[in-house]
Amino acid sequence: MAGNRVVVGVSGGTASGKTTISEAILERVGRERVAFIQHDAYYRDLSHLPFAARQQANFDHPDALESDLLVVHLDALCRGETVALPVYDFARHIRLPETRPIEPKPVILVEGILIFVEKGLRERFDIKVYVDADADLRFIRRLRRDIDERGRTLDSVIEQYLSTVRLMHLEFVEPSKRYADVIIPTGGFNPVAIDMVATRVMAMLGEGDGCPD
Repeated sequence: MAGNRVVVGVSGGTASGKTTISEAILERVGRERVAFIQHDAYYRDLSHLPFAARQQANFDHPDALESDLLVVHLDALCRGETVALPVYDFARHIRLPETRPIEPKPVILVEGILIFVEKGLRERFDIKVYVDADADLRFIRRLRRDIDERGRTLDSVIEQYLSTVRLMHLEFVEPSKRYADVIIPTGGFNPVAIDMVATRVMAMLGEGDGCPD
């Protein structure tokens, strides 16, 4: 099936509230109508490196992600094809051999901190949403997430934030905000903005093919 698809990108700094916004869109539009992809799944496989070297990698630089593959997958979804989403192990910094099938849906929702940095990705979004939040709030959220969900230690999270995360945010993520169609402040807790985005998505579903030619 081809046509009548809307491609939405949700970006913002680490732990800014992107998932909160994405979940809200999923709920309002209907999960059964949305193919949801997180850019994090496309981290490059580092299994060829010793674990100590993997831990020192800069995961907040655009080169850390296989964005070209995501572009291929978005184009395939727009053509009505199912794609094989990579599965990434954040504790070991490796891509697992198994994949997860993502079927084409009327709405394709992509979330990630660097998706507006890459021109090839940017060009494929019909709606670009940037989620803004104060740096201290983002750091606290990231600290909790990486310890609770990704098996990191307190010291490793702090070291990574100071050595790469903050610097890459200032160099790449924050400047990409200028490409957004909508900027949502207060870290995702903005029901008015969420409703506006969801309403726009629903309206575009009836306007023909949202995918690029």
